[in-house]
Amino acid sequence: MACRTCSAGLGRLPKRIVVPFGQIYPECRSIKTPFLCAAATTTTTTTTSSLPSALRYAARPNNTPSRTSRRALHTTQSRQKTDLKQLLIGRVAQSLASGQSSYYIFNATEKLYKACAAQADYAIDPADRKAGKLQTTADGEEIGVSKGGRWHSDLDLLPTFSTWAHVTMLHMYLLVVRFRCLDPAAQQAWQAQLVDHFFVQAEVKMEDVHDLTSRMIRQRYLKDLFVQWRGLILAYDEGIVKGDAMLASAVWRNLFKAREDVDLRALAAVVAAMRAGLSKLGEMADDAVELHAAEAFPSLSDMFRDVDLPAASMRAPFEQAGIRP
Repeated sequence: MACRTCSAGLGRLPKRIVVPFGQIYPECRSIKTPFLCAAATTTTTTTTSSLPSALRYAARPNNTPSRTSRRALHTTQSRQKTDLKQLLIGRVAQSLASGQSSYYIFNATEKLYKACAAQADYAIDPADRKAGKLQTTADGEEIGVSKGGRWHSDLDLLPTFSTWAHVTMLHMYLLVVRFRCLDPAAQQAWQAQLVDHFFVQAEVKMEDVHDLTSRMIRQRYLKDLFVQWRGLILAYDEGIVKGDAMLASAVWRNLFKAREDVDLRALAAVVAAMRAGLSKLGEMADDAVELHAAEAFPSLSDMFRDVDLPAASMRAPFEQAGIRP
């Protein structure tokens, strides 16, 4: 029982306002729901599909026996068992997306990643590092030795970590676009495994090739690299949709680091290579992508030959100007 002071304070509180249920939901005046009629039977023929979502659960008949406020700790509710079963079924379904296990996807994406990473791979001789002969760029980035990739020689790109990362991510992007043709569960599984391979090997390259022994520094670089990866996807998606000029600007900003002296032939060759790669991947069946996706990556030499060919639509303006292309 409250004292006089508490009773006086409670008396100043507003009284509870009771509003009829029909005024809140006028469309439900004629519906006899179990929670409104305590004397109703345990079954009802009312359909709940027309009710608002907030009322559908309340309009269901409650046939479960009343539960005590406290129960033994060793007992388990049937609802918890059902939720756990559904959770396990969902996890298994995700791991077996399109009938393929996560182990199969891991091995397949590892092969695809190696094909992407080999396009502009490089190495650094530890002896040059010890002797102080290692060259660096103006930004302090270490320059290695190319392993024979045409992206270094044909595009005049230095064999650095940045070049390797952006060339690898460019080819990974082509695969990610092809993965979007799969069902949502399979697309997420394949893309996640492919991206995981890249970032794991990127950290390994930082430690083994560039001698970054500090894990804190590596994690900081990996976070920056992940931001670049997300921005690269958005930029290339915009270029694929809006046209070659927009795609060329995205390639110029990411791959060529917005260099003012970039070779326009090289820029056009990269755009042509991306278009050709997406076209070949789109023609492949889903099963063939995991086996022959590397064959869809076009040669830069072929792209340069296509770029050097005069376009048929440009012949007329040149002829009118008296210029022979």
